[in-house]
Amino acid sequence: MKKADIGLIGLAVMGENLVMNMESKGFTVAVYNRTTEKVDNFVNGRAKGKNIVGCHTLKQLASNLEKPRKVMMMVKAGSAVDSLIDQLLEVLEPGDIIIDGGNSHFPDTIRRCKYVEEKGLLYVGTGVSGGEEGALKGPSLMPGGSPEAWQYIKPIFQSISAKADGAPCCDWVGENGAGHFVKMVHNGIEYGDMQLICEAYSLMKDVLGMSADEMHEVFAEWNKTELDSYLIEITRDILSFKDRDGQPLVDKILDTAGQKGTGKWTGIAALDEGVPLTLIGESVFSRCLSAMKEDRVLASKKFTDKHAAQFKGDKKEFIEDIRRALYASKIISYAQGYTLMRTAAKTYGWNLNYGGIALMWRGGCIIRSVFLGKIKEAYDINPELSNLLLDNYFSATIDSLVPSWRKVVAQAVLSGVPVPAFASALSYFDGYTSERLPANLLQAQRDYFGAHTYERVDLPRGQFFHTNWTGEGGSTSASTYNA
Repeated sequence: MKKADIGLIGLAVMGENLVMNMESKGFTVAVYNRTTEKVDNFVNGRAKGKNIVGCHTLKQLASNLEKPRKVMMMVKAGSAVDSLIDQLLEVLEPGDIIIDGGNSHFPDTIRRCKYVEEKGLLYVGTGVSGGEEGALKGPSLMPGGSPEAWQYIKPIFQSISAKADGAPCCDWVGENGAGHFVKMVHNGIEYGDMQLICEAYSLMKDVLGMSADEMHEVFAEWNKTELDSYLIEITRDILSFKDRDGQPLVDKILDTAGQKGTGKWTGIAALDEGVPLTLIGESVFSRCLSAMKEDRVLASKKFTDKHAAQFKGDKKEFIEDIRRALYASKIISYAQGYTLMRTAAKTYGWNLNYGGIALMWRGGCIIRSVFLGKIKEAYDINPELSNLLLDNYFSATIDSLVPSWRKVVAQAVLSGVPVPAFASALSYFDGYTSERLPANLLQAQRDYFGAHTYERVDLPRGQFFHTNWTGEGGSTSASTYNA
């Protein structure tokens, strides 16, 4: 009997769908689940008559696999992954490949890759995006880890991945934790995209007084523009969806948002790398603020008159301004995300293909959009591009959007409608494009109270000075370092 091409552990919905996807592309898959009843139910139900081999033990799974064995884990991130790796090491041999397809934190993947390689095996940590539907019909896959493993998993991964203009939305990302890092940034950008769309919705609802049906029409139109994307598409559909009583369901959903941690990880990584990832940070904090429902209800009663101004402009014109502000802010979110990837690549010694990453995100994943093609073009023109805003297309585009962007943020402030992502994106743009920022005063303050020294504009960089500001501090300065 022909042995299986790959094994998969973890038959929750994502695992099951990936197995069905692999089998539909001509691969034989061996499956295992800790609760063996799930294996039997799957093999005798949905997988009946297909090239799928049910296994009740890890040893049985290993014996059913073609060498080098490839085993993909689809289990909850954390200690469960470490435990499963140790169990697999007992039944696998040197040269075999362990793949983690969960949402693991990239430092864990770096550690596990080293551990597994020291045992003579190969390790891959891969981002899988696209949710349940993507897993079944073609996800975006972002594999990284032991480079030698790629030749063995490439045929399977590129076959099952989504395709954009015929190209697979899957390519090798880089060493050790690179794949999971890129997936983490993808999820952070997803947080940002969702928050921006929510702020556009809030402006139309609370400033313009539009109904869900009217907003549905707007999002349907927006999906025919540069904003054409999966998230705009599903927002359009959500706004037209009616509850049993015929009223918009969206209006009946409690306004407290959950999160699984990947947005938070992205923000922490940005702080560690010293990268201003302001928009994604605000998106995470917005979810935290939404969770404070009881407090917000109390505060809304305490501050009944927020002195908000009524909108007096042209409604149609303002809707177009919101669309333009949304596009401008979206560009900033990606610019910040890409800057984080570039900085981390230097820290961890990864050789990331930035244009290739944009291609991987063009299909199958939650942030898929037409706009990603423009990012690919920008990195094709200049692979060393330090910030998307320095690319000619993006700089000219942002330049044309700035007037609408300012108008929207100003109106939101006057109307008392929170737009943290729109506003932080605009502040980042204004800061990034300022030749001089007030950090000179900040350095003077640091030198005044802590003798932290400063550089001078009239002398070469790298020379540090301390001033005895009070006449009592003396000339001793603190050593310089970046926290």
